[in-house]
Amino acid sequence: MPFWVYILRCADGRYYTGLAQQDLERRVAEHNAGTYGGFTAQRRPVELVFSQEFARADEAVAMERRIKGWSRAKKEALIAGEWHRLPDLARAYGERERPVEAPA
Repeated sequence: MPFWVYILRCADGRYYTGLAQQDLERRVAEHNAGTYGGFTAQRRPVELVFSQEFARADEAVAMERRIKGWSRAKKEALIAGEWHRLPDLARAYGERERPVEAPA
């Protein structure tokens, strides 16, 4: 069963990082419908700008937590696929260096 870490761009330009189990498209649709309220319900519509699949839940949860702690600049580098910029952005904001692997 796949797990997905995803980033949504909200209508107000903010980013939301989340985790989906199995059906990523359905989860994005739920955000756009305001199904569960919360952060994205007041910032619709949302657009999926990044996703990465994981085979294991613990790996997906760890990545979601990691991304949630990142600066906006670092999230934007990830969204743009600029993997080479991530270490410099981590140092610029005082994050501990943890290697991030490009999706397979």
